Amino acid sequence: MENLIPLAFAIVTLIAGFVIGYIVKQKSDEKNIAGAKANAEAIIDDAINQAQTLKREALFEAKEENIKYRNEIENELKERRQEATKFENRLIQKEENLDKKSNTLDNRESLLENKEADYLKRKEELAEKENEIEQLTIQGKEELERIAMMSRDDAKNIILKETEETLSNEIAIMIRDADQKAKEEADRNAKGIILQAIQRSATDIVSDNSVTVVHLPNDDMKGRIIGREGRNIRTLESLTGIDLIVDDTPETVVLSGFDPIRREIAKIALEKLIQDGRIHPARIEEMVERARKEMDERIREVGEEAVFDVGIHSIHPDLIKIIGRLAYRTSYGQNVLKHSIEVAKLAGVMAGELNEDIVLAKRAGLLHDIGKALDQEIEGSHVEIGAEIAIRYKENETVINAIASHHGDTKATSVISELVAAADALSAARPGARSESLENYIRRLKQLEEIANENEGVTQSYAIQAGREIRVIVAPDKINDAKAAALARSVKKRIENEMKYPGNIKVTVIREIRAVEYAK
Repeated sequence: MENLIPLAFAIVTLIAGFVIGYIVKQKSDEKNIAGAKANAEAIIDDAINQAQTLKREALFEAKEENIKYRNEIENELKERRQEATKFENRLIQKEENLDKKSNTLDNRESLLENKEADYLKRKEELAEKENEIEQLTIQGKEELERIAMMSRDDAKNIILKETEETLSNEIAIMIRDADQKAKEEADRNAKGIILQAIQRSATDIVSDNSVTVVHLPNDDMKGRIIGREGRNIRTLESLTGIDLIVDDTPETVVLSGFDPIRREIAKIALEKLIQDGRIHPARIEEMVERARKEMDERIREVGEEAVFDVGIHSIHPDLIKIIGRLAYRTSYGQNVLKHSIEVAKLAGVMAGELNEDIVLAKRAGLLHDIGKALDQEIEGSHVEIGAEIAIRYKENETVINAIASHHGDTKATSVISELVAAADALSAARPGARSESLENYIRRLKQLEEIANENEGVTQSYAIQAGREIRVIVAPDKINDAKAAALARSVKKRIENEMKYPGNIKVTVIREIRAVEYAK
């Protein structure tokens, strides 16, 4: 029993602890549940408040958006109403204008009807008067015939015959004398004007040839110009298209070629090489390029001197360079620039004698052969090319017509055009001014180069050795070795079929590939 009492006490204590713990837990849970309920109610109230706030804000924004949209619609409607009102006003105005025009047309129609009625009335009156005049005329003729005892035609024939017999002889004498006097006066005036123009503008006659002589300091220089295995002379000939003739003539090298500009470039380059002393292919290329630039500057200076010599101004700088090119162009052996200057002076003097514009006549005379500066590069006659150049640089219409009409291709529209044509004929007709054979020779060399240049892949071609050889330089990326041989045969056949020439012509096709790098 004593052992059971502590056990029972322990059990009772344990049960009491469970009961007490359960009761404490129940109170704690009730408390937590009450707190949770309070929190939930607070959250719900807060959510309700936020929802009401969001609702109020959404309603406010919707109202603002509605007001804004309504304003935009009202503005758009207002603008459309304004446009409709304007359109309606324009329609009303057009309708009023149409009404006015209709009224005007009605008034004009009424006036025309009235005028037509007046016209018909006057026509009838005129017809009646014509009948009266005709009757009176017939009566007058009958009365005259009765008095003169002859018809009107008989009287007319008698009077005309007597008048013709009296005046015919005198009229014939007067016409003959006046015609003779006019011819003598015109011939005398024309001869006087032409002679005075020639005397005041006389220039030396110089016929250009196709060779240029370069003097050497000594004969040893010939070997240096030729170079090892002829590489220097071949390079110079290839770059300039000019044939170098190195013969037994002491201290002299002859440059042969039909193109004066190429010949002059070769001369300048050779003189620079002789002065420098270093002659090799690379140096030759450098000097030829310098010579080309120097030649461009020289052409410009020559053009400026020609313009200054003639006394005209305000010529386009590019046109002055084209004028300078004429100094290296010949026509039947006559220097074209000197010929143009002479024509300008002749035309100016004759214009002064006829009280025409002297400066305009000189300008037309200087530019009349301007097309010859580019006729080797542009297709067409020098007259057509010259007129196009003058139009491009906005020259005076009189100058353009003088260029186009100085060979009679176009009708002359002014006295100055006629004077330029006359001055051109005078300058060309002077004894020794022109040489037919040189022009034919140059034409043949140009034809040689044209035949070669027409082939695809050809970059340059030069007729040398007085036309006995044509050198054709091709682009290496377009023409291979096999095509080069075929090109030579093709050029040869065309020359044989299209040209007439003495002896043989050698065709040489040159294909060269260079690789250049610079060490830095």
